Amino acid sequence: MDVGGDVVVAVEDLVMVRPRAGGFAYDADEVALMVADTRRAVAAGAHGIVIGGTRDGRVDPAIVRPVLDAAGDVPVSFHRAFDTLADQKAGLDELAELGVIRVLTAAGASRAVDALDGLRALVEHAAGRIQVMAGGGIDPSNVAEIVATGVDGIHASAKGIVSDAVAVSLGTGAPAGEGGYETTDEATAMRLREILRGA
Repeated sequence: MDVGGDVVVAVEDLVMVRPRAGGFAYDADEVALMVADTRRAVAAGAHGIVIGGTRDGRVDPAIVRPVLDAAGDVPVSFHRAFDTLADQKAGLDELAELGVIRVLTAAGASRAVDALDGLRALVEHAAGRIQVMAGGGIDPSNVAEIVATGVDGIHASAKGIVSDAVAVSLGTGAPAGEGGYETTDEATAMRLREILRGA
């Protein structure tokens, strides 16, 4: 959601390209897979690509550049791998110079609301060269104060839990007993929109 002025709710397909779970330092084969997946996503009509790539606490241009090249004119964002950087302001500088259009961040915290000063500092440092989108634990109880930091946008899952009991354990993804699964909660999403319209 764009939080500058009027609230604009746009439905776009942004494809996260990530070759595996775990950290964000990738080897040559994994980078090649990211490039191939980016080309496939662009060919399928993706409106944007979302990646992360770090090494030793810094942005790794050897990961970012090939994906940018593969994406062509399709914009590329850098996900919350950004929060693992040792120097986030330097990371903003490098990503802006490389041509990344946006970073998703909680300014190094687990939740954006716990790093309001950090978000403000990143917005000020970005100075319009690259968008700062807040993400991490954003919900109706804290979205207004996060928007007040001046971020260019927010990322919120608006998730809820749907109860779903399983009679027999089918592994770690479906243990026996009372359980459930996450899904987007329409009421939460609508409440976020209402708050943003009033912000």
